[in-house]
Amino acid sequence: MNKKPIKIPSPVKKVLPIVLVAALIAAGVVIKMISAPERDITFQKGIGYVTWSQAGYDNIASDESIVRARETGADWISILVTWYQTTPWTGDIHKTDKTPSDESVLRAVRKAHELGMKVTLKLHLDLLDKSDGSWRGEIGATNEADWEKWFKGYTEYVLYYANIANDEKIEMICIGTELSTAASVKGYLWRDMISKIKSRYKGLTTYAAHWDRYQDIRFWDMLDFVGINPYFPLTEEMAPSLEALKESWVPRVNEMEAFQTEINKPIIFPEIGCSSADGGAIRPWEHVPRTEVNLQLQEDYYRALLETFWQKDWFYGLYWWYWGTNANMGGQYNRGFTPQNKPAEIVVKEWFSKPVKRARY
Repeated sequence: MNKKPIKIPSPVKKVLPIVLVAALIAAGVVIKMISAPERDITFQKGIGYVTWSQAGYDNIASDESIVRARETGADWISILVTWYQTTPWTGDIHKTDKTPSDESVLRAVRKAHELGMKVTLKLHLDLLDKSDGSWRGEIGATNEADWEKWFKGYTEYVLYYANIANDEKIEMICIGTELSTAASVKGYLWRDMISKIKSRYKGLTTYAAHWDRYQDIRFWDMLDFVGINPYFPLTEEMAPSLEALKESWVPRVNEMEAFQTEINKPIIFPEIGCSSADGGAIRPWEHVPRTEVNLQLQEDYYRALLETFWQKDWFYGLYWWYWGTNANMGGQYNRGFTPQNKPAEIVVKEWFSKPVKRARY
C-alpha cells in the first residue's frame, strides 16, 4: 500500500536539530567538536627549518633559533621531517635515528605557534644508500605489485603526520618533496592518498615538485598550492651580477606564469636558496664546498629572486632553504645554504618587512 509522506511544518524542521542535540546531551552522549587548522590561502613569508637528528628540535638552542627565524619577519615556518628507504627500489619506508622524534617535532611546532607563526609540516623521503649517486627523485618500482607496496608504505607515513597536524592545528602539510619519478606516475594512487589525507586533516596541502618536473604532476587540482622548488640552473658564471641573475629568471618566470594560467592555482616555493660560494647559481641545488666563499653571490641570488617574483599576483610565497637549529650557525666563512648571520639574512629581513596583499583563492 502506498502511503503519503508526513509533511513536517517548516518551523518544526528548524527546531528539530536543536531538540535532537539537547536530547543527546541529556542522554549523556558526548558530542566532540573538531577544531580544524586555519585555512589561510594568503602570502607566505617562510623559513625552512631543518634537522636530521631525533632530538634536533627538542632543546633550548632550537627554541632560540626559531625566535631568530621569527625576527627575520617570517610569518610561516616549515618543519622538516624525513623518513628513509634503503635504495630507490626497496620500498622499505621507515624512521631512522635521523628522523626527528614526535616530541621534537611537537616542540618546534608549539614554539612557532607561540611566536605567532604558521607552520608547514614538510615531509621528505630520502635514501640511506646513495653510494651509486642515486637520489629521492629516482624512487620508484618496476611492477604494479611493488608500486602498490610503495604507496601503501608512503600513505601510512603521510597519514601518520596528517593526524599529528590536525591535532596540533598545523596550518599546512607538504605531502612530499621532489619524488620526481613516483609523483609523475600512478596518478590514481596519489589521488586516493590525498583523499585519505583530507579525510583526517582539514588544513592546507601542497607538494614540493622538482624544478624540471612540476608540469608532470597530475594531482595539483586536489591541493591548495602548486609547490615548486625552483632550483633552476641560472648561469654558467662563477660570480654573476645581480642584473645577470635577474635576466636569467625571465624565461623561467614566463614558463611558470603560463603554467599557472593553465592550472589556476597559487604557486609557492616550498624550498629555495643557494650556497654562499662561487658557482652557487650554476647548479643551485648542490653544495659547492670546494669553491671560495662568496657571500655577495648568495645575497644577489636572494635579491634577484625577490625582485622578480614579489609582485606576481600568482606567487604566494616562499621558504628559504635552510635555517638550522643553532642560531649561531652560518656566518662569514660559511659556504652552505643557510642565510643565517650572512648578508642574505639582511635581504630576508628587508623583504619580509614589506606588506604584500594577494587575492584569496
